[in-house]
Amino acid sequence: MEKIQVLGICGSLRKQSTNMGLLRYAQQHAPKGVEIRIADLSEIPFYNSDLKEKPAAVLRFFEELKGAQALLMACPEYNYSMAPALKNALDWASREPENVLLTGKAAAMMGAGGGMGTARAQYHLRQVCVFLNLHVLNTPEVFCNAFAGGFDGEGNLVDERLQKQVVKLVDALRAWTLKLR
Repeated sequence: MEKIQVLGICGSLRKQSTNMGLLRYAQQHAPKGVEIRIADLSEIPFYNSDLKEKPAAVLRFFEELKGAQALLMACPEYNYSMAPALKNALDWASREPENVLLTGKAAAMMGAGGGMGTARAQYHLRQVCVFLNLHVLNTPEVFCNAFAGGFDGEGNLVDERLQKQVVKLVDALRAWTLKLR
């Protein structure tokens, strides 16, 4: 069985990010046949078309995107929308000729945040994904309240119900990726 390469992209740069905790859990409990690598967005500068050469961090991100058949995005919610680090990374990638790094790829999203658990941010991200021609999995949706005891002090996912949701999402992403091939 061929392994599906999934690139995890976290919109939060914080060390104890619960969104990174979601990705770490997904990575550690990915179903057979799925390998999840997590991108590091911390050094990617804001997109600026005046830059004549792509920064090294951007080139590393592009290489990770090239090797991925699917994306798993952990989407924090900042001011009712997606985090700028996530949007910025997608903006950089979308500027490659013919959107070659993103178009046609399977994608899934999840998020941890306040009361509604990033629902508003994920809906904004879905709109961006339409333009990028990413094929986002419709269900299951994973909206986690980061402040209701589901995460430990280091941002690790500890709630069994949420853990099951993340595993179900990654399994659905695997099936979706295979279906789109």
